Amino acid sequence: MSGRNTALTPPADAAEPVRHPDAPPPGELLGAHYEHCFGCGDGQPHGLHLAARAGEGVRVSAEFTVKPAHQGAPGLAHGGVLATALDETLGSLNWLLRVIAVTGRLETDFVRPVPVGTVLYLEAEVTAVAGRKIYSRAVGRIGGPQGPVALRAEALFIEVKVDHFTDNGRPEEIRAAMADPDQVRRARAFEVNP
Repeated sequence: MSGRNTALTPPADAAEPVRHPDAPPPGELLGAHYEHCFGCGDGQPHGLHLAARAGEGVRVSAEFTVKPAHQGAPGLAHGGVLATALDETLGSLNWLLRVIAVTGRLETDFVRPVPVGTVLYLEAEVTAVAGRKIYSRAVGRIGGPQGPVALRAEALFIEVKVDHFTDNGRPEEIRAAMADPDQVRRARAFEVNP
């Protein structure tokens, strides 16, 4: 995938990613950034309920089970759902950098079909940082963490301020998230999303 798209190729002066000293330790479950997030939130009955864990360096691993509500063709995961799983996993990386960032570009390769009932194992890492741009990649496997590759992606995330959400989000959800008495949940609600 490298080099196919210049928008996803870090510039020559890009820096190596640096894990924030306050990032969750390797192995820690990151939890949902927002209860109503389709990717990771428990408040979405047909959502992915994707569970991501901090890895070493600036890496995360995640899993989700493809349910009947996630199918496109009979018995197979919808490609958009698989792209969402990649986007959610890649977005979780920003928690290790302790920045608020949104997806700027996501390029996905679908390598093999993913049947309903399959557990998708995802691994993602930040590869470079250049100013507000965060470059990353991910791979999804079936049959186990070392199983055959089903999909892969490269992504570009852009660091933003919380105003990105408060200025553009639907007011009732913004007010509800801002009123949450739990300071961590309040901050995490605005962690990722376009």
